[in-house]
Amino acid sequence: MQQATIGNQTFEFTSSEGMTYVDGNLLKWDFVPIEGCHYHILYENKSYRAELVKLDSSSKTVMMKINGNNYTVKLKDKFDLLLEKMGIASGNSNKINHIKAPMPGLIIDLKVKAGDEVKIGDALLILEAMKMENILKSPGDGMVKNVRVKKGDSVEKGHILVEF
Repeated sequence: MQQATIGNQTFEFTSSEGMTYVDGNLLKWDFVPIEGCHYHILYENKSYRAELVKLDSSSKTVMMKINGNNYTVKLKDKFDLLLEKMGIASGNSNKINHIKAPMPGLIIDLKVKAGDEVKIGDALLILEAMKMENILKSPGDGMVKNVRVKKGDSVEKGHILVEF
């Protein structure tokens, strides 16, 4: 069993022998790939044009555009549901309070400052290490409390760079 949450509605779905069931009912639809990330769907005698806008496997979130309307779908697989049932919820239970340098390097650009609101995946800063530029991104949504480095600073592995 898996779950999909769209807005404040949650649906349970299962698949068996090529058939998909939503909340225990057989899903009767015609789903045809058009090209790339575009699809055509026929459901209950209505036609829908769908586009996969973004797939974020780390947060198990899918952004879809259906007939011009944007939808965010949050997915949970059987393992997520089992962890939730056991009271070991994943996600925000281990809130990150700061970002540390993953390796020694040089801060070559800052993308945020104290007070900035960030979303998961937003670029925070660029760290040059071993002649490569590494974009450090926000692990979650929140507000930057403090940026503890400035452009041109050399940092060691484990140095706190940004606080949330």
